[in-house]
Amino acid sequence: MELVINTFGTSLNRDSEGFVISTAEGRQRIPAEGITSIQISRGAQITSDAVMLAVEREIEVLFMDKSGQVIGRIWSPKYGSISTIRKGQLAFSFSKKALDWIKEVIRQKIENQQALLLMMRTESSELNAVITKAISKMEDHRSKVAALEGEIVNDVASQLRGWEGQASKVYFDTMNLFLPENLRFDCRTQHPAMDVVNALLNYGYGLLYGKIEGALIKAGVDPYIGILHRDDYNRPVLVYDVIELFRVWVDYVVYTLVSQNSITDDYYSVRDDGSYWLEPLGRRILIQSLNDYLEEVTTVKGVSRSRSTQIFLYCQNLAQQFKKMEVEL
Repeated sequence: MELVINTFGTSLNRDSEGFVISTAEGRQRIPAEGITSIQISRGAQITSDAVMLAVEREIEVLFMDKSGQVIGRIWSPKYGSISTIRKGQLAFSFSKKALDWIKEVIRQKIENQQALLLMMRTESSELNAVITKAISKMEDHRSKVAALEGEIVNDVASQLRGWEGQASKVYFDTMNLFLPENLRFDCRTQHPAMDVVNALLNYGYGLLYGKIEGALIKAGVDPYIGILHRDDYNRPVLVYDVIELFRVWVDYVVYTLVSQNSITDDYYSVRDDGSYWLEPLGRRILIQSLNDYLEEVTTVKGVSRSRSTQIFLYCQNLAQQFKKMEVEL
């Protein structure tokens, strides 16, 4: 369970082996048992006693900004990496194996997007024709990614970004057709978002960034050593690579929420520059919806696991690949 503290003026303290949430309405005690992470947003407080209990119980504490991005993290020293993994990670990042890995990540991302488009099929033959055409275009981009040749990622990095970007444009242009007309957008906008759907997507991706970074840290992998994304100073660039495999989960949750026509003016606000920001109600609904989806158990290759567990196991497997790389050297 994730404990989310995002209401202005809320404080989190310790009470023996549990946490106490204090608000203007009163106090609520929650046992530490079963909590996997604590998210603290601006305007909320956490005491040092509560932080110490979280560290003792190996509960990560995340400090979030208004866009859902993690701006700080406290975790148990038991998560520490070993030098074998980090040495292997560095060796891997400049090898042919890294190129093969990132090509497969992008190909899988496009395939996931194609699968979500297929789920949008309706009784409208006209819309279904649009979906079929979009999937065909994306398959062409996917094939071009697979055909790229090089020795290291830098040899084909610009082409990889180009084909991935073109496939994503086709995908979002097509998905946009299934939104209520008043919520359709002209293009993907990131920071800041210029419409409420992009605000929801950006916040959802921010939450997913935090979960993937935490999984990498727990697996002993350095999130700051990237493969395709490697030039952003002081950023967890490997997270930007790994998230491509799982972005479609956020897309599904957001499009499901929006298609239900449940978005009201209370979900967001619009600033003077025209940018859209989620308000506490919008953040709370999206956080709960995404967490529920990630904890849902699905069967992959005959094995049933929650989506959160799938992320963690993927990061563990990545750590083993890096460790093996170092041993081979």
